[in-house]
Amino acid sequence: MSDLSEIGNLVATVQHSQQNELAEEFIDLFRPDAIWTTAHGKRLTGRDEIASFTRQVLPGATKEATATYEVAHVLFIRPDVAAVKIRQRPVRPDGTVITDQNEGSPLYIVSKEDGAWRIAAGQNTIVL
Repeated sequence: MSDLSEIGNLVATVQHSQQNELAEEFIDLFRPDAIWTTAHGKRLTGRDEIASFTRQVLPGATKEATATYEVAHVLFIRPDVAAVKIRQRPVRPDGTVITDQNEGSPLYIVSKEDGAWRIAAGQNTIVL
């Protein structure tokens, strides 16, 4: 499988874990030393802190809305490091696009660790 396909699968797993409120699946996508910033600006440092936050907020988060995640662009910084721009669209649990909510525009820095792509850093930004 190509690196682009593997990165696409990582992003698909982000979507799957978020839509299905699977905290552990989401947490497993990160390097141990990852940095994550939420759409509301909360900085989380390290997988343990990301895990603690995720376990608190993800259960019950998708009752009224969730999101789709689409790879918009990939820039390979090195063969084992890439910047991945995401189009994040708000949807209802049935998949209907929510037109009165802003999209997100996350940026993930991913690195290949022991043959698997992992999130090293992420910044989620709301598009105004």
